[in-house]
Amino acid sequence: MRARAVLPRLCARHEVLILAGGDAYTALSGDFPVVPIPYLKYHFTSRGKLSNYRSLKRNLPLLLDARWRGPTSDLVESQIRAFGADVILTDSEIYSHWVARHTGIPRITFDHFGLLVYCRPDMPAWERVANWGNAWVYRFLYGVPNRAVVSAFFDAVPRHPGVQRVGAVIREDVLAMKPTHGDHLLAYINKGEHEFTPAVEQAFRAQDCPVRMYGVPRSGREGNIEFKPISKQGFLDDLASCRAVYATCGNQLIGEVIHFGKPMLGTPMACHEQRLNAFHIEKMGFGVRVARDGLTAEILRDFLARADELAAHARGHERDGATEALAAIERFAEELSGASSAARAPAAAVT
Repeated sequence: MRARAVLPRLCARHEVLILAGGDAYTALSGDFPVVPIPYLKYHFTSRGKLSNYRSLKRNLPLLLDARWRGPTSDLVESQIRAFGADVILTDSEIYSHWVARHTGIPRITFDHFGLLVYCRPDMPAWERVANWGNAWVYRFLYGVPNRAVVSAFFDAVPRHPGVQRVGAVIREDVLAMKPTHGDHLLAYINKGEHEFTPAVEQAFRAQDCPVRMYGVPRSGREGNIEFKPISKQGFLDDLASCRAVYATCGNQLIGEVIHFGKPMLGTPMACHEQRLNAFHIEKMGFGVRVARDGLTAEILRDFLARADELAAHARGHERDGATEALAAIERFAEELSGASSAARAPAAAVT
């Protein structure tokens, strides 16, 4: 989604080669010419919880290929060399980072996770050990870029001059939508087949408002709950018109919640990044957090009773992260390539 927000304007100013895998390839290939490449992927247990062991085991061949210049790494490198890239712009994508190191092409990272590595975000004391461990793994996988653009809905002081913190990067089609005030609660559960337990279901059924539920493998209307299939536009329409949001704590989704001025009950996945996001939802005053197994009818009812109060705080935090990000990318690319920002210069964008 970050790439979709900046690529149209980057492509208008530069020659751009796009390489992507997985969901990024699916999201971009309909509108841009994209070269498909393998990608790192999280793996989960049979109960839907993130498994570090399975993730490492199943990603190990790709990690070794990228780090030790295997056949796929050679293929990615040949694409970038043939293109003649001056700069590599990359998310947390491993091949582009290691190709940049092998070739000496300057690289700019553009992601959210880099905030934990290159900035000093406020966090609870007990999260600092987890932050150190996550930052170490990130550096081990991707090394140290020449510049970093980190996107986050909350403030954090950069550790180095070559780091720029920008707001959440919102796509133009989302920016063009106008919020309305409906009466439904929008709910998104990431692993609904495991996490939509009878206790969680009862908490939603006990409310006196309609619930539009995404991420649960059911369909149709049952009482006050309407189970809806994943749909990009349908989800955005429900988000823009909802009374409040119950969802996981991804940076991109929270940025869209803020853009539409909605209150949020955040239920973070079992990872440091989302717990930190949930902490800032509460600190900034537009939402509250609850553990994934801690939702009750009373907690949900109290949250909805405060919806208007929380929404007022959300509307005070909106930023144009896409414009901020583009300005930082252009400035860093000019510094690294020596090219005039007004010229059409080759650049490789990799997600």
